[in-house]
Amino acid sequence: MSPLGLESGTVRVVEYDPQWPALYAAEVARIQPFAPTLGFEHVGSTAVPGLCAKPVLDILAGHPQTASPLEFVRALERAGYEHRGDAGIPDHQFFRRGQPRAYHIHLVARDSALWRQYVGFRDYLRTDARARQEYDALKRALAERFPHDRAAYIERKSSFVRRWILRR
Repeated sequence: MSPLGLESGTVRVVEYDPQWPALYAAEVARIQPFAPTLGFEHVGSTAVPGLCAKPVLDILAGHPQTASPLEFVRALERAGYEHRGDAGIPDHQFFRRGQPRAYHIHLVARDSALWRQYVGFRDYLRTDARARQEYDALKRALAERFPHDRAAYIERKSSFVRRWILRR
């Protein structure tokens, strides 16, 4: 059984799985031939050892700053991803794959402010044990409180992320 997959409309966090980095690497190797000019980073909670996570891998895909992200939509669709628009985030295109969903792609300009926020937040959680523990506890409490309300779960954990962004 795959360690990935989250049913639509649910919020569930699981313990960190040491298979996640290898699954990320395999997925990037699978996607790369469809979009060879994209750069990739493993982001989100599955990229942070010891942190609980929804069992969905988040992949940051960076397009060249001089290119439109829309140039890459068809390539990622050919790789099996469903394009879901900008997800309410400027300069961002969102994709998902799997039933239940197992992979998310966040397409942004490589080395843009948004790229640096994704990578910086991941690195912050990887290196700051206290912050990682605080975020882990928050995510567990929210998943328990909002098991069928993804919007409430995301909005309430976003305050933690926004605090980090404002401190930078």
